Amino acid sequence: MPDRAPQPVDRQLPTDEARDLISLVRDIAQREIAPKAAEEEDAGRFPREIFTLLSASGLLGLPYGAEYGGGEQPYEVYLQVLEELAAARLTVGLGVSVHTLASYALATYGTKEQQVEHLPAMLGGGLLGAYCLSEPSSGSDAASLGTKAVRDGDDWVITGTKAWITHGGVADFYTVMARTGEEGPRGITAFLVPGEAKGLSAAAPEKKMGMKGSPTAQVHFDGVRVGDDRRIGEEGQGFAIALSALDSGRLGIAACAIGLAQAALDTAVEYARERRQFGRPIADFQGLRFMLADMATQIEAGRALYLAAARLKDAGRPYAQQAAMAKLHCTDTAMRVTTDAVQVLGGYGYTADFPVERYMREAKVLQIVEGTNQIQRMVVARHLIGPETR
Repeated sequence: MPDRAPQPVDRQLPTDEARDLISLVRDIAQREIAPKAAEEEDAGRFPREIFTLLSASGLLGLPYGAEYGGGEQPYEVYLQVLEELAAARLTVGLGVSVHTLASYALATYGTKEQQVEHLPAMLGGGLLGAYCLSEPSSGSDAASLGTKAVRDGDDWVITGTKAWITHGGVADFYTVMARTGEEGPRGITAFLVPGEAKGLSAAAPEKKMGMKGSPTAQVHFDGVRVGDDRRIGEEGQGFAIALSALDSGRLGIAACAIGLAQAALDTAVEYARERRQFGRPIADFQGLRFMLADMATQIEAGRALYLAAARLKDAGRPYAQQAAMAKLHCTDTAMRVTTDAVQVLGGYGYTADFPVERYMREAKVLQIVEGTNQIQRMVVARHLIGPETR
């Protein structure tokens, strides 16, 4: 069975413009993304031309201001675009989410001059971004990062290594968190580093169990020099910027997870209707019908949860707890649903002739990136009962 886009989700969208936007995304997904997804993922090919197309179509800056080339769409709409893209190919949906995350610091904390100079190219000029927080020895404990930025006149010199960087080696710009002061979260500052900067290099991409078409690599900064005009926010504000970005980024991961789960469910439903055993379609058997019903219910619950968090964000209300809940629930749902989809297809589900084995491999990483699900549980618990006692 070839990859194909899922059956259209019945979406409640706030405007006619949003409905037209979803129609555009579905058309691109069905024509340009889904037909080549399995082949290109198997070959480990990064679809840079798809991101160029998405940029030209105005889809790489959806939640940002129109004055800088963004789409000025609410998160409620932007996340549903991500879901549609991820259902066609997770490498693309997640890539758009990461690009949006990489653009967040400048779009939210940059000066007017910085935004005028850089945002139009970042949001609609064909550029692709990467977000550099994690390091080989600081993942969940991001505040312990060791990459340093040392002041040298009007410049900063950045030295260190970042790890697990989506788009590492292919990005045109990197939003980098580096230590400029004391140990801990208060000594971290954010910088916008161009991809062609002297001294910046990427290691060979990691060999992963899934998302092979999305390059994930260590990025090395060997005395990379950037001007102070590329510092984002105040000195020492970088960790706060990083956490704020991750709150919104987790909603992106949640939406991608639901898109992936929806694609797996659609494949399982189609197979169950066509596959016959004991003289009738296997969709007639109650055990399998109950499994499909549970999968659909989990997906709908996840979609409602991420959209509720998005609406809080759009209303300017606190949403960090809900973002953590959405990331936790939706990515766990993607893992359960894709695993169940393999089970529905039986032996065929375990083969590369059907996409569900790839979906299952891809789902696993969503429980890890942008804060593991154990970290999400810690975030939720802190909102409920306060910080841990020491």
